[in-house]
Amino acid sequence: MEAAQWQLVWFTIGISAVATCCIIPPGVFLAWLLARKRWPGKALVETLVTLPLVLPPVATGLILLKVLVRSVPIGDFLERNFGLEIVFTWKAVLIALAVMSFPLLVRTARVAFETVNPRLEQVARTLGARPARVFFSITLPLAFRGILGGALLIFARALGEFGATILVAGAIPGKTATLSVSIFNFIQLGQDEAALRLVLISIGLSFGAVWASEYFIRRQRA
Repeated sequence: MEAAQWQLVWFTIGISAVATCCIIPPGVFLAWLLARKRWPGKALVETLVTLPLVLPPVATGLILLKVLVRSVPIGDFLERNFGLEIVFTWKAVLIALAVMSFPLLVRTARVAFETVNPRLEQVARTLGARPARVFFSITLPLAFRGILGGALLIFARALGEFGATILVAGAIPGKTATLSVSIFNFIQLGQDEAALRLVLISIGLSFGAVWASEYFIRRQRA
């Protein structure tokens, strides 16, 4: 396999890992809120978080494109104040992967928190433990395997993301092209052999991530 193809493989792995790390803190916090708290608008937030799972990926990509382009307030603000050009850069790939993977993390982490017996948290609070200490010493450690399984699952999801990525980041070789986008490009160019090699690599990476995710989720349930 050519060096350029290996480069896009490592780029996809790296950007997927960074996207996973970026969404873990807010995703875990939101999952804990949904699992443990009652508050107005909770159903609306749950619905909005789940939307990227059910919307066509190209629809999500189009929304991101309209939000991040310079001609709208958010994109213009980022450009003028931080010098950030988002669309058709690696940053756009990162955002697309994070947005498309975020719902999966919230759902799996929420299930992990719901498996933790709330009586253990109540006992700790009656003994004088503050909420932060209860969370970091009891809730999070007991839910950790499920959260880790969710993180591996969203990493696998990020590896295969296509629809939103190609709209908001394009397919610039060496800059924004990921595995899934490159597979599509090779097929369009009639280079089926190169596309098949990337498909096999994608299968191997995704299989490993999903297998590890299922292992940790099973351990959480046990």
